[in-house]
Amino acid sequence: MSSPPTSPQAPDTQVIDRIRRVIDAIRPAVQSDGGDLEFVSLTSEGVVRIRLHGACVGCPSSTMTLKDGVERNLREYVPEVSGVEAVV
Repeated sequence: MSSPPTSPQAPDTQVIDRIRRVIDAIRPAVQSDGGDLEFVSLTSEGVVRIRLHGACVGCPSSTMTLKDGVERNLREYVPEVSGVEAVV
């Protein structure tokens, strides 16, 4: 008797799960500075949309945090990611 077929996760769901894990790993460092970040969506082009909270809103360093911290880590650990952008 064969085992029932399994339904694998959709590729986008797997990518989003990996994105969330990377963001969760970064979050404590952002929170230690009084901010936070939230995964909003992944575009079909591979751009991760992030919403900034707390001290990150309006912070002059938030762009650097997104590009040098969040985007660099996401692109390293989730090769499907092509970039990161902040949304309101």
